Amino acid sequence: MSYKKLWITLGIVFFASFAVLLYYGGEIYQEKPPIPEEVVTDSGEVIFTKEDIQDGQNAWRQIGGQELGSVWGHGAYVAPDWTADWLHRESVWLLDQWAHAEHKTDYESLSEEDQSALKARLKKELRTNTYDEKSDQIVVSDIRKQAIEHMSDYYASVFMDDPEMDEYREQIAMPKNTVSDQEKMDQLNAFLWWATWSVETNRPGQEITYSNNWPGEPLIDNEPTTGNIMWSIISVILLLAGVGALAWYYAAQREKEDIIELPDTDPLLKFKKTPSMYAVEKYFWIVSALLVLQVILGIITAHYAVEGQSFYGIPLADIFPYSVSRTWHQQLGIFWIATAWLAAGLYMGPAVTGREPKYQKLGVNILFGALILVVLGSMVGQWAAVQGYITDLTRNFYFGHQGYEYVDLGRFWQILLAFGLFFWFFLMARAIWPAIKKKDENRSLLILFLLASVAIPAFYLPGLMWGESTHMSMVTYWQWWVVHLWVEGFFEVFAVVVMAFIFSRMGLIKVRTATVATLFSTSIFLAGGIIGTFHHLYFSGTPIGVLAFGASFSALEVVPLVLIGYEAIENYRHSKVKPWVSHYKWPIYFFVSVSFWNLFGAGLFGFLINPPIALYYIQGLNTTPLHAHTALFGVYGMLGIGLMLYTLRGLYGKRPWKTKLLKFSFWALNIGLFLMAVTSLLPVGILQAIASMEHGMWYARSAEFLNQTIIQNLVWFRSFGDTIFALGVVGIAWFVISLKTGRAFKDEAEDEDKKAS
Repeated sequence: MSYKKLWITLGIVFFASFAVLLYYGGEIYQEKPPIPEEVVTDSGEVIFTKEDIQDGQNAWRQIGGQELGSVWGHGAYVAPDWTADWLHRESVWLLDQWAHAEHKTDYESLSEEDQSALKARLKKELRTNTYDEKSDQIVVSDIRKQAIEHMSDYYASVFMDDPEMDEYREQIAMPKNTVSDQEKMDQLNAFLWWATWSVETNRPGQEITYSNNWPGEPLIDNEPTTGNIMWSIISVILLLAGVGALAWYYAAQREKEDIIELPDTDPLLKFKKTPSMYAVEKYFWIVSALLVLQVILGIITAHYAVEGQSFYGIPLADIFPYSVSRTWHQQLGIFWIATAWLAAGLYMGPAVTGREPKYQKLGVNILFGALILVVLGSMVGQWAAVQGYITDLTRNFYFGHQGYEYVDLGRFWQILLAFGLFFWFFLMARAIWPAIKKKDENRSLLILFLLASVAIPAFYLPGLMWGESTHMSMVTYWQWWVVHLWVEGFFEVFAVVVMAFIFSRMGLIKVRTATVATLFSTSIFLAGGIIGTFHHLYFSGTPIGVLAFGASFSALEVVPLVLIGYEAIENYRHSKVKPWVSHYKWPIYFFVSVSFWNLFGAGLFGFLINPPIALYYIQGLNTTPLHAHTALFGVYGMLGIGLMLYTLRGLYGKRPWKTKLLKFSFWALNIGLFLMAVTSLLPVGILQAIASMEHGMWYARSAEFLNQTIIQNLVWFRSFGDTIFALGVVGIAWFVISLKTGRAFKDEAEDEDKKAS
């Protein structure tokens, strides 16, 4: 297939997919659950105003937002999903009130016939849409008003300082006085009521709720829709068809593979190192430090699931509560991985052309300083917001905690990060541009490398698309542009391109072969990946078209991962083809592990939560961190470590390494991650899924369920895999330090260097 056809195919896939994504963004805006000007009773008494709901959303974000429980299924896993929790508690309260009024007993003690009658009344009470578009009001009955007051008092006791809730707060890892101001508590209740109203209320003229009947709640007949089941079946059919088509294409192409004559010496040693290339080494010190800190925070965050306010008896939550440790744990994962990739890109730029653009080293150093500022500044702001030192909601938006996973940092820090990413691209592009102007066989691969690189800053920009009062449905839409398209999408594209680029520069594959394979695989991946963003939005107040497209195209995301084993085998073979390649053995081994985790973490565990019917029952359960850990660290983290080792190998030239520590770390990281996944996250997720199917989402996320002995034992059992994994991380960090101190080099090589000098 010619380059031209491949470029045209990639262009069509890209623009057509984004046309669908943007079109449904408009549809979500039109059909999102309304935020009324007022919520009133039948008699006209005002309960909440629009301002109350919007200020409540900001108050929720200030205390950690999605890092302390979840709303609409998106967020943390120790505290409840507040929408499922409010819905169930409100339903039980209403049923008991009616039962006591009419039968002088509680609902559970009634006959099946009487229960059915009250349940039908409850469904009518909660699912009937009483929003009046003309008056811009939601009208509720007097009994509903009493239910709202009951739930508001209950949540005030949980979020504030009621001593009777101390044990419960311990179970859900929530500090006392998470909200210390009554006015903000009232606003938070307004927001949580509206978020719950959105999942329990039918769309106008339809028999499904704004959230497509999520969460599952038997008391009001919230159950999967017909569309949910139908599109889940279609998604599996499309997956099988896609796998068959790709296997057919792959079999046809194998006979056309080129035979390559491998170089006898390392081609990368021919390139003279420039000052800016040496300047990137300090980036890897930061990578190592952030990686170690992320793991420490991960250990603390996981421990909060069994000891909610302490760490082995130390009252750590007084200083670093769960919402802070989880925020930092997630954010540092993105920071250290991105830093490793940025440093590798800065190293590769001058290596391609062999020339140093003017002031390139200065630019590399300025970017390094900006990176430190964003990392530290955003972390301090988030801690200050959660601890109550930032009280103004607008100030919190810009400098504190935004409350949305992976984009928690304040808007000011987001803007600085965006500028930094574009500055990185500028530094790299100006170094590579002379090679692109040559128009030789490398040109298409270099252009693809630049396009994959510019996508990293470009697709972080959707994180700037919402404001303080933006509707939750729209925030969720743009948030998943960042999380899915940026982290899961174009990070993946960059991974594919950069690995092909590295192996072609090493002379292990032909440039044409690398270019054709990369263009083809990028087109296949983006064909499912871009529109596949919708699988995160099934239940976020979105129309049925989002569910249909999300189910269909997210299934296709898995297709290119099916043949990933071939890529792994090829990468492994690359480590053995010539003696000089052995110097790159461990970077290549980490690239092999990228292929493994791409299949298991992104593929199998990813598809586990992709079909609508699966996600209906398991959204927000431990099956989500199962996918997140094995895909984010397994794919992008392993690639980041591989790129770091590849770059350091190039910086230190021929000097051979002592690799026992790298060998230990490689296997410890992979074995530890595997054990973490299959001995804890997966079984807990499966047990939660069963509970969700049998009793409803509220129960699967409840303290009652999560504090059962079997669940607590499984959480504790995770420490075995976590410990092995943590030792691997420490080994990587120690090896990077040892390179600087000289302890990582073989003595013979050091003697030869001295003689040569």
